[in-house]
Amino acid sequence: MTDTRTKRKLNWNSHHITQGDERAPNRAMLRAVGFQDGDFEKAIIGVAHAQSNITPCNNGLGELADHITGAIHEGGAMPQIYGTITVSDGISMGTEGMKCSLVSREVIADSIETVSRGQSHDGVIVVGGCDKNMPGAMIGIARLNIPAIFVYGGTIKPGHYDGKDLTIVSVFEAVGAYGAGKMSREDFEQIEKRACPGNGSCGGMYTANTMSSAFEAMGMSLPHSSTMSAVDAEKAVSAADSARALIGLIEQDIRPLDILTKEAFENAITVVMAVGGSTNAVLHLMAIAHACEIDLTLADFERIRERTPVFCDLKPSGRYVATDLHEVGGIPRVMKMLLSAGLLHGDCLTVTGKTVAENLADEPDQPNPGQDVILPFEQPLYQQGHLAILRGNLAPEGSVAKISGLKFIKITGPARVFDSEEECMAAIMGDQIRAGDVLVIRYEGPKGGPGMREMLSPTSAIIGKGLGDSVGLITDGRFSGGTYGLVVGHVAPEAYVGGPIALVQEGDTIELNAETCELTLHVDEAELERRRAAWIAPEPRYKRGVLAKYARVVSSAARGAVTD
Repeated sequence: MTDTRTKRKLNWNSHHITQGDERAPNRAMLRAVGFQDGDFEKAIIGVAHAQSNITPCNNGLGELADHITGAIHEGGAMPQIYGTITVSDGISMGTEGMKCSLVSREVIADSIETVSRGQSHDGVIVVGGCDKNMPGAMIGIARLNIPAIFVYGGTIKPGHYDGKDLTIVSVFEAVGAYGAGKMSREDFEQIEKRACPGNGSCGGMYTANTMSSAFEAMGMSLPHSSTMSAVDAEKAVSAADSARALIGLIEQDIRPLDILTKEAFENAITVVMAVGGSTNAVLHLMAIAHACEIDLTLADFERIRERTPVFCDLKPSGRYVATDLHEVGGIPRVMKMLLSAGLLHGDCLTVTGKTVAENLADEPDQPNPGQDVILPFEQPLYQQGHLAILRGNLAPEGSVAKISGLKFIKITGPARVFDSEEECMAAIMGDQIRAGDVLVIRYEGPKGGPGMREMLSPTSAIIGKGLGDSVGLITDGRFSGGTYGLVVGHVAPEAYVGGPIALVQEGDTIELNAETCELTLHVDEAELERRRAAWIAPEPRYKRGVLAKYARVVSSAARGAVTD
């Protein structure tokens, strides 16, 4: 990436608005939106936020943006607010609309790059909530490479019913349990009504909290900010502090690509492993690395997995939610423990202007006594990370499995083949799935979906039906951060481009082995060649509009499903 950096400091920006009468039209336009004499010499900062009542994840981001703009004014700079979009994964899950979720990551990235490049902003601060807000923001930030910082809108607090903490995944699992006759109608309705008590992103270590944690680990968000509740007062304080930190970055001319190094990505992956984060982190971190022109591959995830224990007991496979983690030290405590164990790069620069090690200097390197959210490093839940990269004749380019919270991490059984999520969901709810089956959901990949839908509805229904420990599932689609079970996603090449998953037939024997990291179709090569010769690519599901455009340009999931 060509670095066209010019010297920038507060009170001198790239606009040169005060220079020459020819800039009078620029000044006139800005006067109409509140600029006054003296403001034209100040740094102009883009404040991109995804305020929306489409989802509780983003409801309230506008208020955080107000705190940010106030702090920017107080710091002697000028904010320019603009909006970007969101798609609620939880609401669109299991529907045709979910195909727009991953697409929204690209739209968000493009919108941030378009506006802040078009307006020649001196810096940008992005406020996001739902899953794709964060990677979309970071892709746009990396492309711009102007001083930047990300502000997470915050996590939701847990709901409560019958003495248990609830999250949105509780509702998805209740669908399966109620359908299996294992839950009363009253309990089912109470879980639905109580699971989401207010604003904030889904409460477990699902995709939103995973990515906010990853961004804090890689130095693009302030320490402690990634696990704060959306409705607590400290979130507004942190947002304002982020604005002040950004002004410091502009003064020092510290840019994203100074922070987003290969070592910073390795720090992020290490933290994701330690906290039991979402499979989507693999896809998103590779896409962000692509925007930074950093060579990050599936092999890096496997290398780091092998050396990193999981020592945080967090949902979906564990017991606690992100606010519980926050109360016992949050991501800084996790990072300090990893740093003390020699698993983090302490010399990486961060948005504080300090290194990771400097930020963590006063942080204890042991978990608080009397709690079991963060376990001692020497007594982890799992000795190795939970995101395994599986390869084999079913996934030559690779696939991603989440193996935490499982009694068994391998299964060999007959394939039950479905060409869409809806077909599979109908079979599960219709009690057509048996213990020992290996479900195959295909034509849901980046191109084939298009949009690589998340399979939370079928995986949650499997859990609710009591089959979570006895059924395997593979797909060229994705999984929600709330998914757990013996499941493998991101199978590449995908079915739509003729990947081996397209050749599986009902009843074929599939071996899913997370111990050896293999995904094998037990069909001889001659038969596979015969099937390959007979395979015909299906017609695209969308021929116009955003989904059609996306399908034409999107890459393999093994490269992050990128579009540029």
